[in-house]
Amino acid sequence: MAAVVEQRSIDVVPDDERHGTPVSQFTLWLGANLQVTAVVTGALAVVFGANAFWSLTGLLLGNLLGGAVMALHSAQGPRLGLPQMISSRAQFGVRGAVVPLALVIVMYIGFFASGTVLAGQAVGELTHLGDTTGIVVFAAVTGVAAAVGYRLIHVLGRVASVVCALAFLYLGARLLERVDLAVLLHDRSFSFPLFLLAVSLSASWQLAFGPYVADYSRYLPRHTSTRATFWWTLSGSVLGSQWSMTFGALAAAAAPAAFVGHEVSYLVSLGGTGLIASALYFVIALGKLTINVLNTYGGFMSLVTSVSGFRGRRTLTPHGRAAYITGIMLAGTAVALLGKDSFLTSFKDFLLFLLTFFTPWSAINLVDYYLISKERYDIPALSDPTGRYGAWNGRALTVYVAGVLAQFPFLATHFYTGPLVAPLGGADISWLVGLAVPAALYWTVTRNDTGRVAPAPAADPGGSPTAAPTAAPAPAPAADAATAPVTAADSGDSPTAPPAPRP
Repeated sequence: MAAVVEQRSIDVVPDDERHGTPVSQFTLWLGANLQVTAVVTGALAVVFGANAFWSLTGLLLGNLLGGAVMALHSAQGPRLGLPQMISSRAQFGVRGAVVPLALVIVMYIGFFASGTVLAGQAVGELTHLGDTTGIVVFAAVTGVAAAVGYRLIHVLGRVASVVCALAFLYLGARLLERVDLAVLLHDRSFSFPLFLLAVSLSASWQLAFGPYVADYSRYLPRHTSTRATFWWTLSGSVLGSQWSMTFGALAAAAAPAAFVGHEVSYLVSLGGTGLIASALYFVIALGKLTINVLNTYGGFMSLVTSVSGFRGRRTLTPHGRAAYITGIMLAGTAVALLGKDSFLTSFKDFLLFLLTFFTPWSAINLVDYYLISKERYDIPALSDPTGRYGAWNGRALTVYVAGVLAQFPFLATHFYTGPLVAPLGGADISWLVGLAVPAALYWTVTRNDTGRVAPAPAADPGGSPTAAPTAAPAPAPAADAATAPVTAADSGDSPTAPPAPRP
């Protein structure tokens, strides 16, 4: 059983436990995005006023922009062998990282809840037990899968990428039998605010993966190509999300009354009745299971990271692991049950408001990792409040708060609209401000702070980076080598270069 259930949490994955290829990132993120919540996200662009043509264009642009940021985070996993959010300690301090972490945990619970609402409908129909029972059953299955951990998550991604792709091909063909695509795309009147809404919806979808994407690449071998990890992650996530969102936008444009508020039943009605309907309910539940397990697992990692910053423990017992995951599951289930009757409006506002808090974190993390630290972190210091990164980094936290506040004049949600939204024609550009302002501020205040940058490791005779030599006469074991400062193995291995011919 120990070989099946993952034993690690926020501790470094040693080299002798690394496995897999970057292709695993493609199947995981393709499967995670071929699901009904992404369909709803695409539909929202049309529901809130954009025509189908510019909705699809805006959604694609947002997926590419947000997906590029998300994939840059994914490329950190093989280098560090750590969950994504623990690397935030290098920017905010061992304890200061709890500020973005607390918001990340709220995000995971929110996404768990929104996904469980839709999956609960499918499970309820499949079992004839109703939505409430379906939500509870689905949540329990999600918790068990998250407790098993990393390997099962990737298996789910591979299965979902095939099964859900086949289902979406079938549903897409059925949709095109009912509608005239040329008619749907004929209206090309352009509204800049509505176009930006479509961009923001898909960009926020992708950016929301940033705080946990490296959790699922951290077991890849240390010298995995950075650009391969980047491109396989980007390709899977953009293809899956754009496919789902395109279907949602076209469905909402073709039959707004039948689709909006009845997303799951509409999808199933396209396919047919009887066994086909049951199979589609299963596919919807499978797609949601994949992404909900990611949300539960990521919430677990973030919660442990938050607590360990103050308690100092980097390992968990199996019972402790189960307790954390159960807590995330129960919180998400409670939110799902309370909010299931006002899902669509609440989800749109939740998704867009998330950008306010996660774009500054993303900007700071990427600037620090790629430009300031040059892909090198002092891994032991990430758990030492008295070490290189300290307990609290006031400058980074100040930049983070400034990045959040800078967005409010440009923010447009159901419950708050900034004063600069109207002069821009109603367009919400807050997420662009949230990326640019903290990135520039953080680079300005930290570019000369060499004391926080880990030294470059010495190169071994074969040319690969190793830990700096110590006074000990014997070589360090593999697990200890994994805790040394790390860097990219090959110079010029830029994530913006074309993908390598091999995975």
